[in-house]
Amino acid sequence: MALWGGRFEKSVDAFTQEFGASLKDDKAMAQEDIKGSRAHAKMLAKQGIISQEDADAIDAGLERISDQIENGTFAWDVNDEDIHMAVERALTADIGTPGARLHTGRSRNDQVATDIRLYAKRLCDGLLEGNVELRRTILGVAEENLGVVMPGYTHLQHAQPVLFSHHMLAYFWMFSRDHTRLLAARAAADANPLGSAALAGTTYPLDRACTTQLLGFDRTIPNSMDAVSDRDYLLDLDYACAVSMMHLSRLCEEIVLWSSAEFGFITLSDSYSTGSSIMPQKKNPDFAELTRGKTGRVYGDLMALLTTMKSLPLAYNKDLQECKEGPADAAKTLLDCMAIATGMLATMAVNKDAMLAQAGKGFTAATDVADYLAKRGMPFREAHEVVGKLVLYCEKHGKGLEDLTAEEFRAASPLFGKDIAQGLDPVGIANARVTYGGIGEAAVRAQLAEARAHLAADE
Repeated sequence: MALWGGRFEKSVDAFTQEFGASLKDDKAMAQEDIKGSRAHAKMLAKQGIISQEDADAIDAGLERISDQIENGTFAWDVNDEDIHMAVERALTADIGTPGARLHTGRSRNDQVATDIRLYAKRLCDGLLEGNVELRRTILGVAEENLGVVMPGYTHLQHAQPVLFSHHMLAYFWMFSRDHTRLLAARAAADANPLGSAALAGTTYPLDRACTTQLLGFDRTIPNSMDAVSDRDYLLDLDYACAVSMMHLSRLCEEIVLWSSAEFGFITLSDSYSTGSSIMPQKKNPDFAELTRGKTGRVYGDLMALLTTMKSLPLAYNKDLQECKEGPADAAKTLLDCMAIATGMLATMAVNKDAMLAQAGKGFTAATDVADYLAKRGMPFREAHEVVGKLVLYCEKHGKGLEDLTAEEFRAASPLFGKDIAQGLDPVGIANARVTYGGIGEAAVRAQLAEARAHLAADE
């Protein structure tokens, strides 16, 4: 009979038991469950609700169970519905009557809420570490390749020459925002629901501030009904994971493109590539593609929890059992994908010459040519039209802007001088943009310093 079986004359059948059980998902937070129970027992003794002898026996028994779970010797029972029942069953079998007193003043509703909040904090801590390592690697790639010029794109068309370091730093700042979101998700989880019982609190003189301190929570949740039914912090975690996966997907899309023969901007390490079962020449960016593909499952985790929560009346409902698997999956997926991206970036070879060669193609100097005319007095809109006609002329004659003679430039506008040729160099074009946040080397050096300081603060 289940721990709640006193009111029932019959046990549930095997299929119903399996359908309603959550032990498979709960095992991941076994240590959190034990930590919460040890704090609860200490508080009960402090308040005189149970004896100190019983509390000591409970604490010693829970420590033994913790060690057994950690080393893989704990005997799981197929009849255990969840982690709470599994631990309490083993504890009572070990120490007898004191074990049966552990649940005084507590419900599985506030117990599971406590476990999940502690577990969510642990997940966030791991993700924050992975995020910092990824940004450290991105920063290293940017520093090692300072001065490398590549084409910048809009609409996946050549736009203007940019520094590769600047391009990589764009991802650094994306993942910095992800770090902020993960911190916010951790802060949202950092509140103690223990002592709220099923939904209405309890008549026992519990000291909720005591368990808040013992469990390392930042604060105590003031409303018992909200405490047992709130899963917003898991939505925050899912959302933070989803946005970060979106950023990883964008980065991996570029890695897929850059490693192709059409681009040839990078060469992935063999450790982060696979081959073909039929085409011996292939070197596929499978791990970048997998990361891109796994983004969808993390989006699904977020949408699943939003859907589960959307119509739940207060307070606890069994639907909330479905809130654990998704965030755990989202966090593991993101952590694995960040590790993959970190490894790919740290081991890839940057093909500087290929990047520079493409930086000058596709009329990437056009904006600077228009600026050349504007700086000599022509309204920019007129300059834009003049250069647009020059580009059309080049396309019809199979030329680039760099191929035009001084005479061809002057035919378009008498404001062009011989020095226009100097304005067509992609390196010079990129490095001329020295305003804050710009792509010029001087501006990027300043940005690197700011990024280093930002990372150091997060570390």
